[in-house]
Amino acid sequence: MSAPFYVSPEQLMKDRADFARKGIARGRSLAAVQFADGVLLVTENPSQALHKVSELYDRLAFAAVGRYNEFENLRIAGVRLADMRGYSYDRRDVTGRGLANAYAQTLGTIFSSGGEKPYEVEIFVAEVGETAADDQIYRLTYEGRVADEHGYAVMGGDADTVSFYLAEHYTEGASLEAALAVAVSALGHSNDERGQATDRVIGVDDLEVAVLDRTRTQRRKFRRILPARLEELLGDRGPSESAPVVHSSETPVGGDGEPPVAPPV
Repeated sequence: MSAPFYVSPEQLMKDRADFARKGIARGRSLAAVQFADGVLLVTENPSQALHKVSELYDRLAFAAVGRYNEFENLRIAGVRLADMRGYSYDRRDVTGRGLANAYAQTLGTIFSSGGEKPYEVEIFVAEVGETAADDQIYRLTYEGRVADEHGYAVMGGDADTVSFYLAEHYTEGASLEAALAVAVSALGHSNDERGQATDRVIGVDDLEVAVLDRTRTQRRKFRRILPARLEELLGDRGPSESAPVVHSSETPVGGDGEPPVAPPV
């Protein structure tokens, strides 16, 4: 009888983390930027049906990168939890921190479990407050780690390059137009194979943009910014350029370089 194959717990966790990181990196970056009137969420997403940014509750938004089927399940679970808590207690009891903690427990349990693969997702839970000082952006990783971000945050794709661009150009308390222009420019900024910076113009039809706007009179502060309004906000930026093809061992779809089933987005 052969001896069972042994893998140390440290190596097992490292392999699971590498697997999740590679899946997330195949998607496109998503940026969350605080501006004067709330929180802006921007990503490159040519699909008009598969949203990466959605509403969770009155003052809460959900954004994710990675495998769509996995983060969509998490989004639905978050909406149900928020509705149940708001109905059972009070709408003010539904907070970004509470939902972020719930997501952290779920992702941490899945990551540490040996019975299934880790989720290839990263999540933002954003909450807009009465003032800019009360705004919150929580970033959750595939392993259930929670970070409280301030000013701006980026996940997915070439997050380091986008974050570096935002660090140089972000201005606290900027208007929506200024914050959007910086965020879109950051998503179009990348480094080529020789390490030289390149910039491309992302067309408005390939952008998914939403805001949590504290100035709205409605209880629900989430709203999407449609292409027509994006044209007005961004102005003439020259001809748009498509995203570079991401080469993968799996069969790409639509020249996007992403797997055909439940692709990272």
